[in-house]
Amino acid sequence: MRIVTLEEHLTFPELTSQIPKEIMDSHSIDNSPAIQYLMPKLKDITGERLQSMAANGITLQVLSVSGAGADLLDPSEGPAFARKYNDEIAAKIAEHRLRFAAFAHLPMTAPNEAADELERTITLHGFKGALINGLTNEKFLDDPEFAPILQRAERLDVPIYLHPGLPPKAVADAYYSNLPKISGMFLSIAGWGWHSETALHVLRLIVSGTFDRYPKLKLIIGHMGEMLPMMMARCDNALRPGLVGDNSRSVVETLRAQVFITTSGIFTNPPLATAIDTFGIDNMMFSVDYPYASNEQGKAFLDKAPLSVADTKKLAHENADKLLKLS
Repeated sequence: MRIVTLEEHLTFPELTSQIPKEIMDSHSIDNSPAIQYLMPKLKDITGERLQSMAANGITLQVLSVSGAGADLLDPSEGPAFARKYNDEIAAKIAEHRLRFAAFAHLPMTAPNEAADELERTITLHGFKGALINGLTNEKFLDDPEFAPILQRAERLDVPIYLHPGLPPKAVADAYYSNLPKISGMFLSIAGWGWHSETALHVLRLIVSGTFDRYPKLKLIIGHMGEMLPMMMARCDNALRPGLVGDNSRSVVETLRAQVFITTSGIFTNPPLATAIDTFGIDNMMFSVDYPYASNEQGKAFLDKAPLSVADTKKLAHENADKLLKLS
């Protein structure tokens, strides 16, 4: 069976080394022992990565940039850095078009240039959308500043993958400080914070009316819906249209119409069942979160998932093929 995964990461150290040291120091997770341990896997594309895909029956990975990048740079520097990164990705996957696709890396501090870079990567390189890491300069995507990016994605009919990013310093200090060892850092990322912040980000896009302004915009989020499946009914009741925000549609209606979720990094059946019951199988796509999670973990989960053959095909590739126009 064809298997597509679309939250699969890469990093090119030769490019991130060009980011000023003071900026990299503020993005401390990139210097952590865990990331450095994974760096050989992150920077590899056609070696161990391909071998692991073949060993686990993964047909195609959609690649995206992990860690520090153009979104941390000044608007005068970010666009050129993003172009260089995207061109390097395109060059490395050029001979493996049946095995790899990519999401664009955008210079988020320069929204007009980011919109142009999104279009350039799609028309020139055949990229499938863009991946954005959390907040930019402590601003969410509902800020009017980012309208050019959302408008362009809607016009081009490509999705935006909203991936977690590091919390702002004020949030990290308030919520994740004064804890033993490195537990605060891990609570702020994969242990909790990444997922709650991404869910909040999506809810802001709803109550601000952003999704209503761009009704054809498609958003992808990972990690089995970033807690939203469990909270969907409660949020729907609390954030009623016309009462507490600028949304003209309910939370449930908006999520099911414009948000797709992947399984990345979550490989147990209770969250899967909740996601299917809330978002529906047609809004779900399989992913691994390589190399932060292993292809072996992901494939074992997919093989044992309590789904019909038809739903397994939807999860494994059909929904992704349709949304990303992969076939």
